[in-house]
Amino acid sequence: MRQDETPALRVGISACLLGEHVRYDGGHKREPFLADVLGKHVEWVAVCPEVELGLGIPRPPIDLVAEGGATRLIVTSTGEDLTERMHAYAAWRAKGLSSLALDGYVLKSRSPSCGRGHGLFAVALAEAMPHVPLEEESRLRRAPGRAHFVERLFAAARWRALTRRPVRTGGLVAFHAAHKYALLAHSPRDYETLSHLVATGGRRRVEDAVAEYGARFAAAYAVPATRARHADVLEQMAAFFGRALSDDERAELTTAIAAFRRGEVPLLEPRALVSAHVHRLGVAHLAEQVYLRREPFDLLS
Repeated sequence: MRQDETPALRVGISACLLGEHVRYDGGHKREPFLADVLGKHVEWVAVCPEVELGLGIPRPPIDLVAEGGATRLIVTSTGEDLTERMHAYAAWRAKGLSSLALDGYVLKSRSPSCGRGHGLFAVALAEAMPHVPLEEESRLRRAPGRAHFVERLFAAARWRALTRRPVRTGGLVAFHAAHKYALLAHSPRDYETLSHLVATGGRRRVEDAVAEYGARFAAAYAVPATRARHADVLEQMAAFFGRALSDDERAELTTAIAAFRRGEVPLLEPRALVSAHVHRLGVAHLAEQVYLRREPFDLLS
């Protein structure tokens, strides 16, 4: 796959968020953004742990209860303890899902099975897929959380596409080069670590270097990009072609980046200007940058 191609996304999700009637009361919790917007770009893998555990629809509510320093999954009305059943199921199901090479997973917030951090199924997912982005739908209702999660999904999908076949050193070098400015916007420290890893990769088994790179790459994208780092990246890119611009073009671009840095315009404006100049002037090494691709940002506009 070329670096400028957009990979299809494969994402796990709590089934109720797609409108499936799997809730304890027979209802659902359909999220329009997930079902109608992101869904156009995603192959969903829908899961309801409680239904798959055999609890039925409808079913008595269950809850997490702290007992003796441990967290138990209890049927509220009867006191039945489902903890061990859920642990066994969750470990088995999470292992199976990890084999699908998912790019991310959307969990139902405040669910005793799917709630991130405490839900027993969510905990098993995090253990089985430590580098896969996991997010609750409640955080995706806000623009910053939504943008960050979608960007992480596309990054994970690009890595999955690269690693479908054995990765050669040259392929890893090209992948890293194409992600330079995107990584700098997220985590300059991780970018430097990844650059060192790529530069010294020839001294070790390629498989080991690729595995380490993948983990660190996911960690870098897990760091939210900031307005200041975005502005720094745009200025760095503009420095490569600024002298080729007319005075008016240069002033327009400088003003747009400064306005973005102050929070007066969205990122799309200076990014679009930089992209237009890069492609018009034929700045090849910048044209290949993932940072300037329309996806996933046109999805969020």
